Amino acid sequence: MELAIKIFQFILSISILVILHELGHFLPAKYFKTKVEKFYLFFDPYFSLVKKKIGETEYGIGWLPFGGYVKIAGMVDESMDTEQLKQPAQPWEFRAKPAWQRLIIMLGGVTVNFFLAWIIYGCLSFFNGETSFDTAKVDAPMNYTSVAKGMGFQDGDKILKVDGKTQNNLDKLALDVLLSDEITVLRNGKEVTFPTNDEGKAMAFRDENSQSISYAKISCSNRFYLQS
Repeated sequence: MELAIKIFQFILSISILVILHELGHFLPAKYFKTKVEKFYLFFDPYFSLVKKKIGETEYGIGWLPFGGYVKIAGMVDESMDTEQLKQPAQPWEFRAKPAWQRLIIMLGGVTVNFFLAWIIYGCLSFFNGETSFDTAKVDAPMNYTSVAKGMGFQDGDKILKVDGKTQNNLDKLALDVLLSDEITVLRNGKEVTFPTNDEGKAMAFRDENSQSISYAKISCSNRFYLQS
């Protein structure tokens, strides 16, 4: 059952992508009064699963799920229908249209793909994007572990700058500290700059409880920098 659901989801997603891509060709062709003979989801060699003619266009679903196509009169496309090109060009054919209209029709599918990817990426970034903790919002006193103290920190220090640069992203702060030469902190109400001790940094890298340099290492639940 699970496999069937995944197959259905795959076919559905491919179908949506194909339909939107082909609409990118279909709509400008119609707008420029170019005859569209077929609009197919999936390919239909020899036969189609479903087809219905509405106006001058035959809409259908093929049996080969490798894409789709729109057959535009006067254009050699996936169907490779060259017989029509042997006849004089008609005003409703693709080849009779101005070059700029032909270009828009041809680029329509790619344009739709571009904006679709932009929309999907934008939605993913908005709803599931990277989240980070702003260290500038930390007002509570910080208690440091022995590893952090070996680098030069003291309990109550609030990190202001790393090598002269402000880093408010807590996810990146730990790595910056480990690679730093000096740290500026707010200590007892005064700004204090101290060089990071190489032996302390080496202790941090050797710490068997520190699997990687990440947010967890500088959070209150970890033993790398801070402790509750």
